[in-house]
Amino acid sequence: MQDEHFDYIIVGGGSAGCVLANRLSAEGNNKVCLLEAGPEDKTLFITIPGAFAYFMFTKKYNWSFDSEPVGDIRKGEPVFCPQGKGLGGGSAINAMIYIRGHRVDYDHWASLGNEGWGWEDLLPYFKKNECNERGGDELHGDSGPLYVSNCRNYYPINERFLQAASESGFPLNNDFNGPEQEGAGLYQFTIRDGKRCSASHAYLRPVRTRTNLSVECHALASRILLEGNKATGVEYRQKGEIRRIYADKEVIVSAGAYNSPKLLMLSGIGGEDALTSAGITPFHVLPGVGENLQEHVDSCVLQESRKSDGFRTSLGGLLKMWREPFRYLFGRKGKLESSITQAGAFLKTAPDLPAPDIQLHFLPLLYDDSGRNLKLMAQSGYSCHVCVLRPKSRGRMTLRSADPAEPPRIELNFFDHPDDRKTMANGIRVARKILSASSFDDYRGAEMNPGPDAQSDDEILARCKEKLGLVYHPVGTCKMGNDEMAVVDSSLRVHGLDALRVVDASIMPTLIGGNTNAPTMVIAEKAADLILKGK
Repeated sequence: MQDEHFDYIIVGGGSAGCVLANRLSAEGNNKVCLLEAGPEDKTLFITIPGAFAYFMFTKKYNWSFDSEPVGDIRKGEPVFCPQGKGLGGGSAINAMIYIRGHRVDYDHWASLGNEGWGWEDLLPYFKKNECNERGGDELHGDSGPLYVSNCRNYYPINERFLQAASESGFPLNNDFNGPEQEGAGLYQFTIRDGKRCSASHAYLRPVRTRTNLSVECHALASRILLEGNKATGVEYRQKGEIRRIYADKEVIVSAGAYNSPKLLMLSGIGGEDALTSAGITPFHVLPGVGENLQEHVDSCVLQESRKSDGFRTSLGGLLKMWREPFRYLFGRKGKLESSITQAGAFLKTAPDLPAPDIQLHFLPLLYDDSGRNLKLMAQSGYSCHVCVLRPKSRGRMTLRSADPAEPPRIELNFFDHPDDRKTMANGIRVARKILSASSFDDYRGAEMNPGPDAQSDDEILARCKEKLGLVYHPVGTCKMGNDEMAVVDSSLRVHGLDALRVVDASIMPTLIGGNTNAPTMVIAEKAADLILKGK
């Protein structure tokens, strides 16, 4: 397909790219090419919801980036930054939790001058995207491509978490995407009939037979081809060869919050100093490319358990699971048909806040370092992870060199803002309050982290940093807006260039209060409408 022409070229076959490929090729007169750097998603590990942990140990389906090390975080070790690699992107390797975020998040985007991105503007796209097994109503869709199912709760300790939250004075909530987000409850998931419903499964697989849609895997984009101020195509590497394809209408970058700004920079689009330091001649100066990085910082209360009905990687724990592969393979039932992250909460650390400022993920195991701390996980215990929903700290992503195969430099800058430090410390106190409720009395052993000796803000944060992680929600590096650091406008067109858009989580000006997979698909749904309408 050397020098072949398409109407639209989409770079990145993740959550946004799969949606765009479907919607833009639905009109048969549009010839569409989807480029994906990773492989096809044809593996049981993606299909089986309970196989989530596998992706933390493989680089075939995970970019497996690392942040720049910081001395007092994880004792100077980098923070692991997983990113989906392959068709479906993050939706093929994530924990499948379906969350939209709070309406205040989107109204805030609109208040920043991004017309058409408020909650009421986006709600129709959320409904269009969703097929909720509970049925449709004024907030939910029942006929969209993305299937959303209820939790199949296989761990009794999850019920104790809900009882403890109620006992601690927090409301219970059976729908975090309903009229109110606040409360504790069981999550819903992008799982259908015991199988993961990724963006690829929902949007791409049903339309792969369209003659006007080409999908190229193992195709690493190296730069956007530019003539004057117009994007005309993409250069990429595949099977050891450098190839070029051309776009008669638009090039759309949907490679994620790390790889989208990386591709722009490789093409000479970005801040002048950032480009020249990587050995790239600036072509179009946009200082916001790679800046404004936001991520949900995550720390946890780790609690020893006097019971062993959770999950352990010890020999005894694994032997208790021996039936589960057979239950799944011969009926798609059992613990492998569900995500292990089943219970959680959206709560306020102060009563006067307009929306919850922390999210809790409760786990029936001792979870640290994205599940890679197998020694810790071999012990009996449970975890309550706390993330700061709307961080004020900002990081950045830059290039190490002009080599497209080299990973980016990621500076997370967690806790750069004092408000984030306070929110995390108070969030840990909320988690402790729930875990100390009488509902946990017959489970509770010693607190392993932060530990009973950590009581002040500084003491809590010091211990939290030793187990610090993230929730795999990087956004903001190609932010939407009209200020000098904005990269795209409200139609997601790159400022100052023609026929070039960015469509993925990188365009979020601020991080939403919740998991980002569903909002990323909705960004693509809206973008497809804008593109097809010529806006």
